[in-house]
Amino acid sequence: MPTPRRAMNDIDLTNPELYLNRELSLLEFNRRVLELALDKSFPLLERLRFLCISSTNLDEFFEVRVGSLRQQVALNVQTPGPDGLSAQEQLAKISNGAHALVTEQYRTLTEVLIPALAKEDVHFIRRTHWNDAQQTWVKNYFQEQLQPVLSPIGLDPAHPFPRILNKSLNFIVTLKGKDAFGRESRRAVVQAPRSLPRVVRLPKEVATSPNEFVFLSSILHAHVDELFQGMKVTGCYQFRLTRNSDLFVREEEIDDLLNALEGELPQRNYGEAVRLEIADNCPPDDARFLLAQFKLTEDELYQVHGLVNLNRLMAVHDLVDRAELKFPAFIPSLPKFYGAGSIFDAIRQQEQLLHHPYESFMPVIEFIRQAASDPNVLAIKQTLYRTGTRSELVETLIDAAQAGKEVTVVIELRARFDEEANIELANRMQDAGVHVTYGVVGYKTHAKMALVVRRDNDQITRYAHLGTGNYHAGTAKAYTDYGLLTADPVITEDVHRVFQQLTGLGKVSKLKNLLQAPFTLHAAILERIERETAHAAAGKPALIAARMNSLIEPRVIQALYRASGAGVQVKLLVRGICCLRPDVPGVSENIEVRSVLGRFLEHSRVFYFGNDGQPELFLSSADWMPRNFFRRVEVAFPIKDPKLRDRAADESLFSYMRDNTQAWTLQKDGSYVKQAPVANEPPFSVQQDLLEKLANKS
Repeated sequence: MPTPRRAMNDIDLTNPELYLNRELSLLEFNRRVLELALDKSFPLLERLRFLCISSTNLDEFFEVRVGSLRQQVALNVQTPGPDGLSAQEQLAKISNGAHALVTEQYRTLTEVLIPALAKEDVHFIRRTHWNDAQQTWVKNYFQEQLQPVLSPIGLDPAHPFPRILNKSLNFIVTLKGKDAFGRESRRAVVQAPRSLPRVVRLPKEVATSPNEFVFLSSILHAHVDELFQGMKVTGCYQFRLTRNSDLFVREEEIDDLLNALEGELPQRNYGEAVRLEIADNCPPDDARFLLAQFKLTEDELYQVHGLVNLNRLMAVHDLVDRAELKFPAFIPSLPKFYGAGSIFDAIRQQEQLLHHPYESFMPVIEFIRQAASDPNVLAIKQTLYRTGTRSELVETLIDAAQAGKEVTVVIELRARFDEEANIELANRMQDAGVHVTYGVVGYKTHAKMALVVRRDNDQITRYAHLGTGNYHAGTAKAYTDYGLLTADPVITEDVHRVFQQLTGLGKVSKLKNLLQAPFTLHAAILERIERETAHAAAGKPALIAARMNSLIEPRVIQALYRASGAGVQVKLLVRGICCLRPDVPGVSENIEVRSVLGRFLEHSRVFYFGNDGQPELFLSSADWMPRNFFRRVEVAFPIKDPKLRDRAADESLFSYMRDNTQAWTLQKDGSYVKQAPVANEPPFSVQQDLLEKLANKS
């Protein structure tokens, strides 16, 4: 039951104590991902994969979040965030939290996962444990594969410290003796080649079990002295540098965004240094030497016990062919209309709601494929954010353009870390005759839309696909997302107008069904929260249930606080960053925030409003963040069919509230508590339940 309404007139909803820090919240999310590596209910190789995901997430955190904060400090930006912390204060707290997280990552690897893998006969052989045959094989590997591509750099005035590539594997080598020119040498740097795998399988002839691996770093370490003939190697220590990877393009001052991004991409690998990882046995003098080269402080030094790049272990998941150590395979189900003839006839008869990955992404591909080959289709329009480098959808769009159809693609070149792939796709599509635009200057196009214009019985009909996730067949197997296939004339007219706006840049009249950022989405969400607040104040049932990746925007948080104070039940599923504090007396007692982490990455955005018995449900590409509301082109689309609406609400909201195996509940201090079954309550995993209900087992 909701807590009775409280007067909130005397509560300052802008008080920094009511807001959690976004960066620390993201670190806390990474800690929860790391917890999955300790979850014995998951297969062992999947647990190793979750450790790698935690490490990869932390890399991006430093590349983007920490890089941005350091820029604020450099520019002397004094404005604190909603939580009242300055950039300098945030960096100090991040350093403490990140060091603790890294320590826990390596403890999980060395004390938990490696021993557990050894029990399953999967071994990482340390160089001190190589037998004679293995030593011989490793020596040959070094001489034949590794040494020919190495370029050791002795450090002296003619050989200054080399530029270190972002996140590359390197070694600082300490030396004694004289070089070939009779000079004393003290240090050198060896950069590991990116062309060779970091985890190397030992072949059957020298392995003592089916799955034995050595690390490239161990191979190089064992034979580094061969690179410095006549000198004595006194030490060799791994290190890895993380750099600020945000691209800076002053869009209002450029004529061609594609060319500008192409010019900036090479610099991404050499941005400002933000973190130094180094082997924990590296002497303090050498660590300080490296810190000085990169203008970093000891707070930005991370000394690790083992491999300096944990996410390289991700390769082991595919290298080990042991089905019992991985998640059971499943086959996404296909709807009845798939393969039964014209997909357009099926959509006209009934809107189709797809819930990935439990239901296949193939109908979306088939939608575009049939459009490309159907002689009655006149035009295809689509937004692309992330598609993958080998996208069947892109190939189909190219085929459609070459077949003479009008094909227009709005491709977002600035999709972080996919810029290079998107530039390549844009060039290929343009060469094939596709009309390609890059969205709107100053606003990322993040909406997921496809529109097909078709002649049906001498009249023009529009068909649309709207989604919460990217047009990427690979991630559709691992991310939970929704897609709607519809011929609703009001929705498709709205989609048509959004495309006109993106390509023609003209103003459009107010949309009838879609909520669009940066124009109406924020105000519409606030309006619906306030409507629930008014219902509660009038003594009517009131409910807000929503799920998203991140909840940050202060005015939305304030509106939710007011709703809670009025007695509205607020149920939130926030996978990652949440700046709202639940269960604060007098402010948020009626707000519950959960985060569900499991086999699949929760990616859907679903917004449900009770509306006094006439509920509304929207699916969206947008999180409740300032960037999504004000600096991106986003859409939220309604599910108007009552059966589909109730199905989406149950599958994506209310079932998740019952999860007691993979759910975490946010506490008012920013920590999370893992949910567990109470007495006499059976365990319930919502992802497993949906797999059993919606998907076909392999």
